[in-house]
Amino acid sequence: MQVSNIMNRNTPNRIYTLSKCRATCPSAPMPFFFQVLVVFITLHGGVNSYAQDKSNEIDKIFNWATVETPGCACAVSQNGKVVYNKGFGAADLERNVAISTNSVFDAASVVKQFVAASTLLLVEEGKLSLTEDIHKYIPELPDYGKKITLDHLLTHTSGIRDWTGIISLTAGNEDALTLILRQKGLNFAPGDEFSYSNSGYVLLKEIVARTSGMSFDDFTHKRLFEPLGMQHTAYRTDMKVIVKDRALAYDKGSKGWSMSMKLDKDRGGGGGLLSTPSDLLIWNDALTNNRLGSFVTQKLQEPAILNQGRKLGYARGLFLDTFRGTKEVWHSGGAAGYSTWLGRFSEQGLSIALMCNTDAMGTSNMAHRIASLYLPATTTSTADNTIPPIAADGVDTVILNLNSRTGLYWSETTGEPLRLVVDHGRLRFDDGPALVAQAKDHFKRWGTSLQYMSGDEFTVNFLFPDQFELKSMDGKTTRYRRAKPYAHTIEELKAFAGRYSSDEIGIVFQIRSKGDGLLATIEHTPSYSLPLKPVDTDTFQLGRMLMRFKRDKSGKIVALDYTNPVIHNIPFTRLNNPDSHL
Repeated sequence: MQVSNIMNRNTPNRIYTLSKCRATCPSAPMPFFFQVLVVFITLHGGVNSYAQDKSNEIDKIFNWATVETPGCACAVSQNGKVVYNKGFGAADLERNVAISTNSVFDAASVVKQFVAASTLLLVEEGKLSLTEDIHKYIPELPDYGKKITLDHLLTHTSGIRDWTGIISLTAGNEDALTLILRQKGLNFAPGDEFSYSNSGYVLLKEIVARTSGMSFDDFTHKRLFEPLGMQHTAYRTDMKVIVKDRALAYDKGSKGWSMSMKLDKDRGGGGGLLSTPSDLLIWNDALTNNRLGSFVTQKLQEPAILNQGRKLGYARGLFLDTFRGTKEVWHSGGAAGYSTWLGRFSEQGLSIALMCNTDAMGTSNMAHRIASLYLPATTTSTADNTIPPIAADGVDTVILNLNSRTGLYWSETTGEPLRLVVDHGRLRFDDGPALVAQAKDHFKRWGTSLQYMSGDEFTVNFLFPDQFELKSMDGKTTRYRRAKPYAHTIEELKAFAGRYSSDEIGIVFQIRSKGDGLLATIEHTPSYSLPLKPVDTDTFQLGRMLMRFKRDKSGKIVALDYTNPVIHNIPFTRLNNPDSHL
């Protein structure tokens, strides 16, 4: 039973057996490996006969995947036994290679639970502390004026800006850690809010490497993948290395399928894990049966708590949810064209791993369709896949006038934009949860959405036709007001023209007036300009981004703050005031 050579390394090829590891891995007691051997045989053995009850129904979920399209590999286990393991579609469209049960995919953000487990192993050994200021481990981080702990990083409550919201603005040469170290401000005070941030896990990966004295890929190989028998799993830092059985990723455009692979630098703690569905089931089984030890297993699944005492639907590298009335522990991920979903329903002994080489089909939806085949429907909880009502019982829908509430709103405090839309007659946040009317001007969220409060309840109260307050469970209130088009004169527009520089991102915005509008260009991409749509006198919208210009006491525009959904108020300083108009 050998660990596959999933990627070439500078060190000799690693081929291990369990008996060899007993002699070379003193940190792992022998009984652990006997347990792993049983799990390995169970999870890598033949598909259990029970699979015949559900396999045809699962197959139908993947009818869209053919030999001429990318597809997915899916594995399901019940009570530790594999009951389904199949591949669908093409792993390589150019060479007509089919996806098999051995196909290797990029697991993307599913890696976060492995980063968290690695961190917790070192905490358990006393080499790290969850409550220690992270400057102890990465002293070159800027001084934010507030203590940020390892646990803040693990639980997405640090306030550190997500580097993925910055990288698209740069020339593309900076790695994640470099961008993070440039950031001088936070989105919020540590522990006050939850905001999913890949930056925290980049820092954790770096801390694990510095503390252990090993690269992160070496650490995870020796401490996690090899002991557990995850033969086809490795963390990779060089994306150009040839990987046996790797499924290539694809996007579909107007001219058909095209390859969508990230072959540049390591993406950090938010990506880099190559694996198979059957290997991910081994990991799930290890968590279910406490094979990582009680401390690590418990912390991985213990809900995070904000400063105000509110529990989150997130632990450490894992989301905590319910589906059909049973507890669900899961994470999804997307990188380039890859899409992955991994989840457990431990109360029912069910585990599902789904990995695809296209993001054209929603893995979460497919995974829950599979789960529905095994989990009994319940009438005691909100149905997970039901259509939300427009309003609660007793509320007259005629008076709601939902269409009048749609549009772009923005927070004067953070600059964060939110868009309300009417979808199938129901008010909802764009790409977010539906809002169910409790009264004429009072709405409550429906269902689960990661982007908004990590699945926790919140309410929306319209104070005026063009203003609402979003109130979270802990009582925190953020006021949003509708963005209204403002008709600037040509002379007013010229006042905004100029060059604005940010040391934190390392770019220069050039703002130019053109006719009755403004154009924004990043100087390293001069051929690409975006129109700025006014939403207030000094605030402009670029898609889901906002620019808020700032004036000095004399009224002269001297700076701007840039905000998008994952980074707030990055300052840009005006460099000059040229006659920049066309």
